[in-house]
Amino acid sequence: MTYAANNDLDALASAWRELQARTPVKLGTIENARHYRTMTNLMNSLIDEIGDLEDHTLMGLLDVVTFLLRDYDERNTELPDVQPPAVLRFLIEQHNLSESALVAIFGSRSNVSDIFNGKREINSRQAKALSRRFGVPGAIFTRISTRPRA
Repeated sequence: MTYAANNDLDALASAWRELQARTPVKLGTIENARHYRTMTNLMNSLIDEIGDLEDHTLMGLLDVVTFLLRDYDERNTELPDVQPPAVLRFLIEQHNLSESALVAIFGSRSNVSDIFNGKREINSRQAKALSRRFGVPGAIFTRISTRPRA
């Protein structure tokens, strides 16, 4: 049995064309720095719109855009093989902060603890907030956090 009937795919194709016509950037594999910058602008706009609303209608689109940016970063950026807790520990030490300074970003002390203990990963909104807070590329949090743990 076919996964989707042809008329379902036709409707999906029509919706995809409509979405592509309405987005300011081609939603597909990022091939160059200009496309990357435009996609980053779209991601930032989505983050601004979505805020802390994890169930926002546009969250799925943000996930897709973040995935495309992460893919480009992985293909084009050499980042150290460091897990997010180590990056965060280094940054809070460099800025003379405590872990509690991250509560505003992660929502609670237990969430901060879960990040440092590897029980929770950093989502795209949190990576953007960390990027702003510490003045580093958000990709160091999103790219690294997806690596399998040893």
